[in-house]
Amino acid sequence: MSLTRRHLLTLAAATPALVLTTRAAFAATPAIYAESGIAVDGTDVVGYFTQGEPVPGNSEITHDYMGATWQFSTVENRDLFAANPEKYAPQYGGYCAFAVSQGYTASTVPEAWSIVDDKLYLNFSRRVQRRWERDIPGHIAAADANWPGVLNG
Repeated sequence: MSLTRRHLLTLAAATPALVLTTRAAFAATPAIYAESGIAVDGTDVVGYFTQGEPVPGNSEITHDYMGATWQFSTVENRDLFAANPEKYAPQYGGYCAFAVSQGYTASTVPEAWSIVDDKLYLNFSRRVQRRWERDIPGHIAAADANWPGVLNG
């Protein structure tokens, strides 16, 4: 088989796309969902437990945990989190709990949340949260079985 100049140019043009596609296929999803490195869109996760609602964090009151920066509304909340992050961090790395129950990951919004058995669960949207609420125990069981395997795509 002989390669013409046209074949070589086509191959050269396709190589960067092939390399990028291959890298993406082998890249694992990060363990924590964090837009621009900030977990839970900057929401103070301790606030879900202490105030019963999403509370905006302060970019000057932070704690780094599992490769993400977590923001808090008060130093006290930051210190509570730092002492026991597993208690306050959302399940499934902050990815949508419903999505994980279905075998994939999805982003979340701070407003779509629930606390079940002292654990924080986040969802993609309020609409998805309503689907999650139809069978929370079943979805938790499925998500637990899928986690963390869904991170490997």
